[in-house]
Amino acid sequence: MQPCVLPPTLKPGSRLVAIAPSGAVRDPVAFQRGLDLWRSRGYEVTLAPGWDEGYGYLAGTDAGRRNQLTTALNDPNCDGILCIRGGWGAARLLENWQMPIDINSPKWLVGFSDITSLLWGLACEGISSVHGPVLSTLGDEPQSSHDRLFNWLENHEIDSLQGTGWDTGSTAGPATGLLLPANLTVATHLLNTPYQPDLDGIILALEDVGEAPYRLDRMLTHWRMTGALDKVRGIALGRFSSCEAPEGYPSLTVEEMLRDRLEDLGIPIVADLPFGHEGENAALPVGVMVRLDGSTGTLDFIGEG
Repeated sequence: MQPCVLPPTLKPGSRLVAIAPSGAVRDPVAFQRGLDLWRSRGYEVTLAPGWDEGYGYLAGTDAGRRNQLTTALNDPNCDGILCIRGGWGAARLLENWQMPIDINSPKWLVGFSDITSLLWGLACEGISSVHGPVLSTLGDEPQSSHDRLFNWLENHEIDSLQGTGWDTGSTAGPATGLLLPANLTVATHLLNTPYQPDLDGIILALEDVGEAPYRLDRMLTHWRMTGALDKVRGIALGRFSSCEAPEGYPSLTVEEMLRDRLEDLGIPIVADLPFGHEGENAALPVGVMVRLDGSTGTLDFIGEG
């Protein structure tokens, strides 16, 4: 993967468009809190027509949701795109479709979880985005998370993150590479598609929610068997929320499973980083250079690449 181009910084007064590329809104109150937070900082946020159309578990038909994204990407007055929530459906927008990207006029897109599909799609086009809170989760984030997100978008500045380093061998020193964040489940289903970025030399950042250890094991085994992890330089692990095995079910813990599937790769691994579902979701810029140090448990941001 090549270093991604950073869109211009945002500032109060910038025009943003909120889109629903995945699941239908489930908590209107939470969604409104996130919307109000952006507007309280002076941003002009408009809702894409059709955001509340609804189509079963989706926020609308594929054509309708794709039109929201296409219109925002093509709008010269739109400075950034805010995803309303995850769920499922963003990958459907990419099927048999070319994203209308102007590399000379990039704009921010912010989201996580199911939005991984769009983050990776933009990365394949060489444009950076932000793995960060969607509008329906932003209001529950701590102030530190808000500050981090806006400091990156408004100043291109971001602090290091502290986690727990794993001892993966004396040869697994600190590694540098381009950061590629993802939800594990969504990313697994993008492998070997046109929307899988080149994984050579990247620092992979993974999180997930609601997946029992054996299911996470199944996905990581798929990564191993496809060779997807062969050239990854390091792995940053966020929160794996509500991923415990059912009571009474014989199982490895999530940490035991992750260690079993990843420790033998001989690359730096840092766990317990503050990003993912059901807790602080620290913003992670896509396609920027980072340094992952398993001895200190740190993820440091170096620059644009």
